[in-house]
Amino acid sequence: MKTSVLPTIYLARHGETAWSVTGQHTGRTDMPLTERGQRNAQRLGERLAGLDFAKVFTSPSQRASRTCALAGFGAVAEVDSALVEWNYGQYEGLRTAEIHAKLPGWELFRDGCPGGESPAQVGARADGVVKRVRAIQGDVLIFSSGHFLRVLAARWLGLEPVAGRFFMLNTASVSALGYENNLSSPVIRFWDDTRHVGD
Repeated sequence: MKTSVLPTIYLARHGETAWSVTGQHTGRTDMPLTERGQRNAQRLGERLAGLDFAKVFTSPSQRASRTCALAGFGAVAEVDSALVEWNYGQYEGLRTAEIHAKLPGWELFRDGCPGGESPAQVGARADGVVKRVRAIQGDVLIFSSGHFLRVLAARWLGLEPVAGRFFMLNTASVSALGYENNLSSPVIRFWDDTRHVGD
């Protein structure tokens, strides 16, 4: 099978929110996009223009679903609750520095969150998504949040959820997972593309 016919899974992180600007952990808090976030969601749509997707999925969060709609895919997207962001539990709304003041050395991808999800639980959700998209014939586009998409990339490659710590993602970025040579060789095709993002 030639590489050109192997499917690609595009990952779109939602546009900017007030909490993504301040660095606050935004799990289940349903934050709207900022004005800049809305503009960059539209630019994300321009970046994806011309690509043909067999399926489009979005997290139910308004920051992801609004990004999806502004990018031009709202009419065809299916809402998938498995794509929600990590549940930060007691750390919801906190910045990493605030968490470290109470628990020095804490790392999200290794330690998870009290009252929220463990890395294994997020990894299990990601595994379900990987299984579903691998069964689809054709390219797929996913709109979700940063930490979940980082774990999804790790699991796509067969790495443990903790490896998500290495895959930084900016708001309104697009990344792509795929294969090299055959379906048994998953790879990252490109990562954190923000060429389309403006002020």
